[in-house]
Amino acid sequence: MMADRDDDSGRYTETFPLEEFTEALKNLGGSAGTQEVADEVGCKYRTANAKLHELKERGEVTARKVGNAYLWMIDGGG
Repeated sequence: MMADRDDDSGRYTETFPLEEFTEALKNLGGSAGTQEVADEVGCKYRTANAKLHELKERGEVTARKVGNAYLWMIDGGG
């Protein structure tokens, strides 16, 4: 999937904004694994993983490591 360019600036626009990942977590009941979020958003696992870690750094989601996976939670989820 190619990113679109902004007509005015010529820069690439973000294909998967952070809001899509918080919305996906809400749609999945407030908590989910990385692959579930990737499937809900329609992106690759590594894209979801990077975006979810960015949201965690911003304090918008929390995560708990379960075995080799992360369980991502939005406020009130999980």
